[in-house]
Amino acid sequence: MTDKENKSAEYGAKDIMVLEGLDPVRKRPAMYIGSTGPDGLHHLIWEVLDNSIDEALGGFAKNIEVSLLPQNRVRVVDDGRGIPVEKHPQTKKSTLETVMTILHAGGKFGGKAYQVSGGLHGVGVSVVNALSTYLRADVRRENTQYYQEYAKGNPKSDVKKAGKAAGTGTSIIFEPDIEIFKEIKFDAKRIISHLRQQAYLTSGVKLTFIDAREEDKMACAFYFEAGIASYIPYLTKGREGQQSSVFYVKGEKEGIIVETAFLYTEDFETFEESFANNIHTPEGGTHLTGFRSALTRTLNDYAKKNNFLKGEEALTGEDVREGITAVVSIKIREPQFEGQTKTKLGNQEAKTAVEAVVAEALTDYLERNPQDGRAIIEKCLLASKARKAAKAARQTVLRKGILEGLALPGKLADCSSKDPEESELYIVEGDSAGGSAKQARDRRFQAILPLRGKILNVERARLDRLLDSKEIRALVIALGTAIAEDFDIAKLRYHRIIIMTDADVDGSHIRALLLTLFYRYFKSIIEQGYIYIAQPPLYRVGQGKSFAYAFSDSERDAIVTELKSKKAEKAAKIKIQRKTAATEQEDQGKETEGEEKISGLNIQRYKGLGEMNADQLWETTMNPARRILLKVNIQDAHEADTVFDVLMGDEVAPRKKFIQTYAKSVRNLDI
Repeated sequence: MTDKENKSAEYGAKDIMVLEGLDPVRKRPAMYIGSTGPDGLHHLIWEVLDNSIDEALGGFAKNIEVSLLPQNRVRVVDDGRGIPVEKHPQTKKSTLETVMTILHAGGKFGGKAYQVSGGLHGVGVSVVNALSTYLRADVRRENTQYYQEYAKGNPKSDVKKAGKAAGTGTSIIFEPDIEIFKEIKFDAKRIISHLRQQAYLTSGVKLTFIDAREEDKMACAFYFEAGIASYIPYLTKGREGQQSSVFYVKGEKEGIIVETAFLYTEDFETFEESFANNIHTPEGGTHLTGFRSALTRTLNDYAKKNNFLKGEEALTGEDVREGITAVVSIKIREPQFEGQTKTKLGNQEAKTAVEAVVAEALTDYLERNPQDGRAIIEKCLLASKARKAAKAARQTVLRKGILEGLALPGKLADCSSKDPEESELYIVEGDSAGGSAKQARDRRFQAILPLRGKILNVERARLDRLLDSKEIRALVIALGTAIAEDFDIAKLRYHRIIIMTDADVDGSHIRALLLTLFYRYFKSIIEQGYIYIAQPPLYRVGQGKSFAYAFSDSERDAIVTELKSKKAEKAAKIKIQRKTAATEQEDQGKETEGEEKISGLNIQRYKGLGEMNADQLWETTMNPARRILLKVNIQDAHEADTVFDVLMGDEVAPRKKFIQTYAKSVRNLDI
């Protein structure tokens, strides 16, 4: 037999693995919760919470509590109907055990238990069970409390009675498996933010958070009677509205409940959040498309009817969304989410329903509030005018840039490699530092772009003004992606863009300006993980031929202590040796001389990158084998948006308060 025939004979039924019960979840956890990092860890809470939210959406629960407990445990409690405990007709086991241990088992498939639900995949709580070393489910039904405990998805015993109990509801306590999650660290701030959002989306329901991990417990609660009409003021806090009141509508079309609210602010940025059955859909979907269509069509009709537009003039979708903060939430019987983590809605009927409800309500709103209607249209017309000016400016940049086959900016010292995956662009502060960086770099894969002075603060500038800046134009051309409507990340010339500024106030300001530019106009570059911040040393501590670099005051002090300790040990050894070969008097003189050398440290404070020799800059900041880079990432888009508004906006007081609060943690950068 040939080798191929031998291998074919060896491959048989024994080689096919059949995963039963919850084994597939433990084998491939990321398929069910997205990842086994912090996102996946917190997703366990959301999956359990979704069940309680579904009870609230059905009108069966009014109170939900999420608690962080010692030993990495989490408890989610609601006062809903409680999971049934009677024997299930198909599995012949308790319904509670069936729900907790079998994938795709739940009350969301039968058609009557839940009119709307977020967890229609039916894998939520069973997945949490599979990925927990310990889980306990307590159910209150029919004046009795029942419970069952599990380990890694397997029941430890049958369902048991715990005695009499008033009311109804479900309590789930779980402890994530350390074998699955290498680090189990729940973020209270993240959980609070999620609960607040859910409270806005579930009007009339109280959501409570308790952090009981330490002796000093922390608790907070959220309750909003007005729902997402209250959410908009929270999202636009600190920004001036263009309308006298928030637009809000709640209606139903073909069995789909549509709830929408929005407010125009003086900002240029658009912020939209969409939800289907309380599940956040960060990638939008058909419900958001329906909202956008209704907004564009209705505002155009109103503008033409009231002679704001003439002839064939029309506002685009980009024009009508500039500066809007909007929330779109629908309740639909059978949502079709794309992917297990439900990031996008695909139901076509959702588009039709949202478009119809919003168009009718917005038409009525504009007629009843003519001043608000005028303010909105005038803002849209200004956006349209700016868009046309920005288009002309973009075309000018493109004509001057590499996309038209012309040279890159003269100040750019490009690398020889044309492979974006290995190419790096250092954005350097000033010509002096740029000169040192050009000498220090590895020309094969490292490019240097020095910037002169501080670039324009783009937080309050439109695109046409932004492209008037020579420094920004040079950066746009160097990146190769173009900007705004013409942006194409596939044309990015470098997959590591490293901001390298001095370790002083001016350097920090330049870094903030650059990050603002990237966040506002090149956000996907940050999202792809291509933006980094270089960490040049603050000090060079030397003694004789020995030296070390320190990146903070504490590191400097540690190095000084270590050098003194080593010198003292050396001096002590010399002292012992000399005692055997010289007189006590001679030895005393040598001892004094050694102690003088111990204190003879040379500490150099780098005020700027230009003060470093090329070899020092390479060794400490640009050598891939030794350098320290901070990767910039976006954990929460709205929070990041707010931070940039505070730091780079017009108001001084909020910026001062922010700096005073976070001054001690500025080296830990997560956007």
